[in-house]
Amino acid sequence: MADTKRGRDKQARDEEERQRERELEQELERGDEVEPTDESEYDADALETEDQPTCHRRGCDEPAAFRVLERYEEDTGHGTVEAVATMCRDHTAEEGPVNLDKAGPDYVFRIDPLTEPDGADGE
Repeated sequence: MADTKRGRDKQARDEEERQRERELEQELERGDEVEPTDESEYDADALETEDQPTCHRRGCDEPAAFRVLERYEEDTGHGTVEAVATMCRDHTAEEGPVNLDKAGPDYVFRIDPLTEPDGADGE
């Protein structure tokens, strides 16, 4: 095909059509996935189903002391991603925001204790 304006326009339309087809296929594949649970449901379920969760870091069997949450924009820009991990005290100290380049209006980075801090029971 000669390099003409008409040829370039056709190539651009064809590429846009292929992109739409890929996006549609991905949406159909994701349609079978289970919706993520509400954050409050996660808290209740995690504390009820596990007596003592362990640290999320590979190779660490220490009891988890904190829940680390980071919510940021998906790479495609079509929604948010929520990353949650339970971690021991030492590994939690090493954590920090890592997706600031994808921070949007709903960006969250939060560390919550899994149990009440010592002395919180009204001593």
